[in-house]
Amino acid sequence: MYHSGGPSFQRVLPFVGWRRLGLWSQHWTGFLSGRGGFPRARWAPVPLLRDGRQEKWPLVFYNRTCQCTANFMGYNCGDCKFGFFGVNCNERRESLRRNIFHLSRAERIQLVSYLNLAKHTISQDYVVPTGTYQEMENGSTPLFTDVSVYDIFVWMHYYVSRNALLGGPGNVWTNVDFGHWAPGFLPWHRVYLLHWENEIRKVTGDMSFTIPYWDWRDAQGCDVCTDELMGAQHPQDPSFLSPGSVFSSWRVLCSRPEDYNSRGVLCDALPEGPLRRNPGNHNRNIVERLPTSADVEFALSLTNYDTGAMDRSANMSFRNTLEGFGDSRTGTGNSTRMSLHAALHVFMNGTMSSVQGSGNDPIFILHHAFIDCIFEEWLRRHRPALSQYPESNAPIGHNGGYFMVPFLSLHRNREFFISSKELGYEYSQLLDANQRLSESMRPYLEALQGVWGWLVLAGVCGGLLSLTVVAVVLRTKYKHSISTWLHVRKWRNVFALPEREPLIFSPDKEETGLNYQSTM
Repeated sequence: MYHSGGPSFQRVLPFVGWRRLGLWSQHWTGFLSGRGGFPRARWAPVPLLRDGRQEKWPLVFYNRTCQCTANFMGYNCGDCKFGFFGVNCNERRESLRRNIFHLSRAERIQLVSYLNLAKHTISQDYVVPTGTYQEMENGSTPLFTDVSVYDIFVWMHYYVSRNALLGGPGNVWTNVDFGHWAPGFLPWHRVYLLHWENEIRKVTGDMSFTIPYWDWRDAQGCDVCTDELMGAQHPQDPSFLSPGSVFSSWRVLCSRPEDYNSRGVLCDALPEGPLRRNPGNHNRNIVERLPTSADVEFALSLTNYDTGAMDRSANMSFRNTLEGFGDSRTGTGNSTRMSLHAALHVFMNGTMSSVQGSGNDPIFILHHAFIDCIFEEWLRRHRPALSQYPESNAPIGHNGGYFMVPFLSLHRNREFFISSKELGYEYSQLLDANQRLSESMRPYLEALQGVWGWLVLAGVCGGLLSLTVVAVVLRTKYKHSISTWLHVRKWRNVFALPEREPLIFSPDKEETGLNYQSTM
């Protein structure tokens, strides 16, 4: 099954000495339980262009992979397909991805805790290579290292977008990317988020977890950059995160592509310093502002998924405009100003601004969830035929029939040019008006529910206190009125003076002026 060192590899492969004790049997779980087996090779051997590690994935690394049956999925058929749950993967369930500002306080705390747990939990399924194919002596000397569950996905994003190493320092092919700048951009990141979501569920045991999204339309700044959420700016150095955020202690990896290219090496997955972020202090010649509702609506109005060369030069292309290389006002490709997806990355002005290292910042997940939400809205609005996704002539790795780098199970690009509902998830942004209102009110109602008992108790106590005060006042007033009456009756005639005019007009006398009643 295994050919040579490549992207993220299952530690359970039998002839690699770095697997964890006792995990070898997991590799055969699906095979022995009838969930799947090994089919023949996916492709006949073909000549590979350039370094060949990513093109025709995964042939250069594997000659066979598990083919799963029914609703099973995964490198060992041990997982459920997207949207299915349960021991036998026969429970169909739709998950809801919510606006991060519609989460309750407890859900926000839970989100940050889950992210931090994934960052500090070593993956039990995957390792990453620290050397190239040549450095591994054509695969005979494996060079791998452990990384955390979170960092596996940082490494995957680095790997899909890295430059092709052609051998020797500085000898790289830079104009290649298997997950960006072409039709596969949206399907690839959709699959990435689905796998990331599944891994968080597995590491936390919370099968109800869903990725929230950040709706950044018309935002005046980074409103998720608070210590409660993704981390505020450091008070002394705004390019770092506040010490009050758990993310200030995170260390990034795979964030120095220029260094790797100059040395002709892969990212070695070693820590490379803290997260950096200085939102808004970016080059305004490249990005004028954060995207607006009008920018998003213009992109959604474009009827063609991709056009022309299907790269950054594509005109009136929904994909290219949403990715940020088509002008968000005119749809013209190769825009001098970036917009939408790319604009947000540049605006963050730090780790997020590097394509290969951007996955280190947890804002990456929130951002791409909203990009996927916009993609889903476009699919529902235009209902494109599957043939709109190109089967040929797309940039390398992006044709419909190509498998996405570096995922196992294998996924073809065209398979995710479908509604999210078919994949088992929905966005609160796309619910009907009444449901959206209910979603936006949910955190407030949950907060009220949490203090409801105290409010009832306070109301009862307040009512009893009020009754007590009223009773005391009435009793006091009653005693005082009796005493006053007796006193006044005794001495009234002594000091009485004749009245010259009545204090109240007589009803049978002609009314010549306004009394209090008429005035009021």
